[in-house]
Amino acid sequence: MAEGSAASRYVKLRKEQAPVEDITPGELNQPIDVPQLNVRKCHECMQVLPETYEPPSDENWTTGIFACAEDPESCRTGLFCPCVLYGRNIEAVREEIPWTQPCVCHAVCVEGGMALAAVTALFSGYIDPQTTVVICEGLFFAWWMCGIYSGLFRQELQKKYHLKNAPCDHCMVHCCLHWCALCQEHREMKNHLSDADASSSTTMDPPPVQAMNTEERKDASSSSSSSSSPSSAKSQHNDLEMVPL
Repeated sequence: MAEGSAASRYVKLRKEQAPVEDITPGELNQPIDVPQLNVRKCHECMQVLPETYEPPSDENWTTGIFACAEDPESCRTGLFCPCVLYGRNIEAVREEIPWTQPCVCHAVCVEGGMALAAVTALFSGYIDPQTTVVICEGLFFAWWMCGIYSGLFRQELQKKYHLKNAPCDHCMVHCCLHWCALCQEHREMKNHLSDADASSSTTMDPPPVQAMNTEERKDASSSSSSSSSPSSAKSQHNDLEMVPL
């Protein structure tokens, strides 16, 4: 009785309990996304890396912060049109952003702030001193904000190429040496792109020119004549005609 009163481990399926679903052709052959397999692995030992792992930034910059003269083109652009150089650097790292947008932002914030500071210093005798102090404080704050924003881009570049903080923190570099930092970042990306092109390109030498000597020509002509003789004999045998007796 105890066994009969115990709940059965088997479930009786009825038609109304399990509705039939229509299966379209090819539905069961779709790829399955397994989140456990989408993990980061080490390229050398293939060990699973944690989600918070960041590769060490121990690579040196290819050029120094004051080596602007090594690339005269970027040096001239960074000196006279730093907004253009800044836009090109942003576009090289983030391809989805056109260079014109950061160029305009840099021109309004940095070049515009410098122009406002020059005008304030030029007409300092005609402006109220308190107003001058407020303008200088606003320009100083805007300069540090631009340095922090440019430093975030430099930090992204360092993560991409595993570069060190040189000569100091990325934000401090742009706040103190903004023009030199722009030129250094442009040279760094240019050097890395040239190295990638050099490693990906392969050179193939043409085959050497082969010339036949007179003796080799004689041997080749004799071998060709000997190979043609059985074919001529075959043709003679093939030309025979059978006559009935």
